Amino acid sequence: MTEDTGSTTHPRTDPGSAPAALITGASRGLGLALARALAAEGWRLIITARGAADLAAAARETGATALAGDIRDPEHRARLAEAAHELGGLDLLVNNASTLGAVPLPPLAAYPLDALSDALASNVVAPLALIQATLRGLRERRGAVINVSSDAAVGAYEGWGGYGLTKAALDQLSSVLAVEEPDIAVWWVDPGEMRTRMLADAVGEEGAAAAADPATVAPFLVDLVKRRPGSGRVIR
Repeated sequence: MTEDTGSTTHPRTDPGSAPAALITGASRGLGLALARALAAEGWRLIITARGAADLAAAARETGATALAGDIRDPEHRARLAEAAHELGGLDLLVNNASTLGAVPLPPLAAYPLDALSDALASNVVAPLALIQATLRGLRERRGAVINVSSDAAVGAYEGWGGYGLTKAALDQLSSVLAVEEPDIAVWWVDPGEMRTRMLADAVGEEGAAAAADPATVAPFLVDLVKRRPGSGRVIR
């Protein structure tokens, strides 16, 4: 389901070349699954995550350029932007890296403010900074941005207030960006519950076991990019 903000979409300016994507949080979970899926489609990839060993393994598997680091670090973001420039710009930026925040999930009345600041830095400020750093190339290639969101951005779930407010901010960021940048596609995507380390940290291993395998979600995102609907909030 896509809510269209009415933005105009365009084909890439050089359709004969292999498209290029930057995926954050790509060493495991949805990021890794999407990297595998795009690599199978012939995409050129830049992948990043904090875990250097897991990221290197993902790069060997997908043929991606791997740059390990923390997306909150301006110097690391600059390296990612330079790598994107060397590829001639991006056709797709996927802001997938995210942090849960304080664990166990506390009520807002007791939420540690330093943990909230860290979560905002990872889930809102860093994605915006990467968009700003790669926007020129995205504009030139009529590219797209996927900001991975959550139903916690729009639903009131006990204990999920800190994480949810960061995703709500990411949704609003995406919505405004879609209006301001009509030549790129911007999708803020709720992929549903997935069997990831983050979900297990939040609800326990048993609770996470019944969630969807990220490998079953990645094709949905690949199809979204291929169909290229208008900018909007997308729910799997």
